[in-house]
Amino acid sequence: MTTILSGAPAAPAYPHSVDLEALESRFEVLIDELSSQPFSAAALSTALAGGVSDAAAILRAIPIQEGRLLERGIGIIADLNPDLVVLTQNLRLPVTKTALELVEKNDPKHFRSLTLDADTGGRKTYTPDLIVVNRKTKLAHVIDVKRSLGSYEVSRINELKSRMLAAALVVPDLLYRDHHRLVAEEVRVVILNAENQRSDIAGGVWPLSDLDHLVEVGGAGKAIGMLRERFHGRIDENWKLARNSIAGPEEPGRRGASADIAEANGNETCDAGSITEVHQPAGRGQIRVGFARIPRAGTG
Repeated sequence: MTTILSGAPAAPAYPHSVDLEALESRFEVLIDELSSQPFSAAALSTALAGGVSDAAAILRAIPIQEGRLLERGIGIIADLNPDLVVLTQNLRLPVTKTALELVEKNDPKHFRSLTLDADTGGRKTYTPDLIVVNRKTKLAHVIDVKRSLGSYEVSRINELKSRMLAAALVVPDLLYRDHHRLVAEEVRVVILNAENQRSDIAGGVWPLSDLDHLVEVGGAGKAIGMLRERFHGRIDENWKLARNSIAGPEEPGRRGASADIAEANGNETCDAGSITEVHQPAGRGQIRVGFARIPRAGTG
């Protein structure tokens, strides 16, 4: 796995850190749950015996399950910080024409102090993978986890960032209204790229290895990387068992499961989310909105 360091000077040491041995059992349960049914040796054997179409269908399911793995793994790690609330349900955020125009036609300083009403009932929405709220600092992070950005054009990434910023304008109202009166005074958006390439720290695209700074837990990025590697290792192991049950033991020099999976998933379909239109009244309040930032020592 390639790791790209953020290069943030004097990044702070966090009071909470990952104990990999303590998390190992929880990670194993999660891997078992997300790999046993769709990617068991028996299921893979059946798919391989069924032909190319069946095998391709199994391979296409890997990014979906991996996305769920990452979301839930981040939740497990975030639980190590008692100040955090991790939300994964009821997160459909309206994206209004007004909000998009504010984001696309203005400098962030002109809209970062606005908040919009979440109760509009419109059709145009954005659903993040997670919202992580720090109850102590009242800082909320709107997080979109991508398995890879390799198939995303720059324009597609910029479109996603604009929708995330526009949706962030309703987050304070949504949190207070629908999530037990949670208060957010600042909302930051970030795209986490699991492949750790194409990072743009200032522009809100982070490698997953920088997860530490979102959840304020030392070793978080390393832990989520380990979880991902073990998930792929489990699938590779089951793939070899399934293949051997049909064709016999692997011959020297024969391509392995990792190469098969990498090629099959090389052209991953972009998940841009559903977009429909809604009209919404003007905003109110004093809420700061922007891209996620890696803190320097002694800052928030």
